Amino acid sequence: QVQLVESGGGLVQAGGSLRLSCVVSGSIYRINAMNWYRQAPGKQRELVAAVSSGGSTNYADSVKGRFTISRNNMKNTVNLQMNSLKPEDTAVYYCSADVRVRITTGSVAYWGQGTQVTVSS
Repeated sequence: QVQLVESGGGLVQAGGSLRLSCVVSGSIYRINAMNWYRQAPGKQRELVAAVSSGGSTNYADSVKGRFTISRNNMKNTVNLQMNSLKPEDTAVYYCSADVRVRITTGSVAYWGQGTQVTVSS
């Protein structure tokens, strides 16, 4: 089975930084897109950043210029460097990956358990 484990969340003051990491393990033939989502209390889950297998990136407007997504294809990891954090960044952050487990089938989205990020004023 494919598993994703996030780490790096915590409590920081506004203006501070955090680096989230996610490791994908299990039966993997190929990982296509890797993504970071977040969900704040009372709000809908939103896509924060995405990176393709080729390294192309996309960001939500609210985090552009502050967050950077990167991946290491040899280690099956994806990271999210978060700088200049704001209280509105407070949320549970989820890692997801589109994983192809066999050469004969397409990719399926898998999700981590989430890691809490809290930014104080």
